[in-house]
This record gives sequence, structure tokens and C-alpha cells, in this order.
Amino acid sequence: MSTVYSKKEKAKAITQILEELYPITPIPLQHRDPYTLLVSVLLSAQCTDKRVNKVTPALFEMADTPQKMVEVAVADIKAIIHPCGLSPRKSQAISDLSHLLIEKHNGEVPASFEALEALPGVGHKTASVVMSQAFGVPAFPVDTHIHRLAWRWGLSTGKNVVKTEADLKALFPKSLWNKLHLQIIFFGREYCPARSHNPFNCPICSVYGRKSYLKEAGKK
Repeated sequence: MSTVYSKKEKAKAITQILEELYPITPIPLQHRDPYTLLVSVLLSAQCTDKRVNKVTPALFEMADTPQKMVEVAVADIKAIIHPCGLSPRKSQAISDLSHLLIEKHNGEVPASFEALEALPGVGHKTASVVMSQAFGVPAFPVDTHIHRLAWRWGLSTGKNVVKTEADLKALFPKSLWNKLHLQIIFFGREYCPARSHNPFNCPICSVYGRKSYLKEAGKK
């Protein structure tokens, strides 16, 4: 008979596994400061970090501050960021938020969830990444990848990232949030991908995976 673990037990064990595998968590998106991080995170929506990192050097060479970015035509921004997808919306958002940073925040990226989420193109997940990685404020950015893994591991029954974020915050100490969300992302890429995943070979799913998930995988 397989062992049944509580969510708290799973969370503690998973934390130990992730810490052993990823004791150091470099920020995946290349950036120079809070502004370039904000733009990079905005570009990463429905796009890989690897592709964003290929695009941003040219963008930031052209304009790496709000003051410089507002002088660039939206069409020129769009031309550079096109490989990231959703370029019409993203280019307009980059231009608009740059104007607002100058008008309302003296050209600086605000260290506030409320102020960040009021910027064009900046949702809660983007704001959480900036708050955690640029300002060191405890946050638990949940993207579709973390949402998927939290379900696979039986840590959340959330139907959306909002519920999953709340569930994860309740399970893990606040002091771990900023590092943990990166560790989960790294683990997902290496061991627990969205497709062609064998949970029985996964260091976490094989032991702590949701029973229904393992059962379904066993039928394939």
C-alpha cells in the first residue's frame, strides 16, 4: 500500500528536494535594473525566457530607461520584439507604461504591487516577479508551469493561478517564496515538463504525485 502524505509533509519534502537540486537560483531573464526586468517579464508572457533574452539586448541597446523608451516609436519597438509574440499589444504596453512611469513615478519602477498592477500590460504575476526579483519583497509568482506542477504534486486543487498561489503561500514559509518559485520553474523544465512526462521517473511525482495523476499515467 502506498504512503499517503499530507500537503504539509509533501511541501517539506519537496522543499528539501528542490534545495538539493537547485541551491542557487539565478534569475532567468537577463536585465540590468527594475525597469529592464519589468519589460523583460512583460515580454515573457506566452513566450520562453530564452527567446526574450535573445530579443532584449537589441531593445535595451535602443532604449533601456523610460525616458529613452518614450522617444521610440511603437512600431520600432514592435519590430524588435516581434519574435516574442503578441507584439502589437506588448509594444504598446511598453510605450504606455514608460510614459506612466515618468508621469506618476519620476521615471522609477514603483516597489508596490498596487502601483505595478496599475501599469499597462502588468498583471499580478508580472508584478510579483518584479517585487520578488527586483525588490526582494516576498511574493510567489505563479505561471501556468507552477500551476501545473502544484496540481500534479497534490499541493493545490486550484482551477486557476489565483487559487494555486493562495494554496502555495499557505503551505510554504514566506521566507522561501522568492527562491522556491524559481526552483519549481527550474525543476519543471528539467524533470517535469508539460508534455511527454513520465511521472514514475520524476524525483517528485514518483513519490509525492497526485494519486489520480499517477493512476492515469499508469494506463498509458
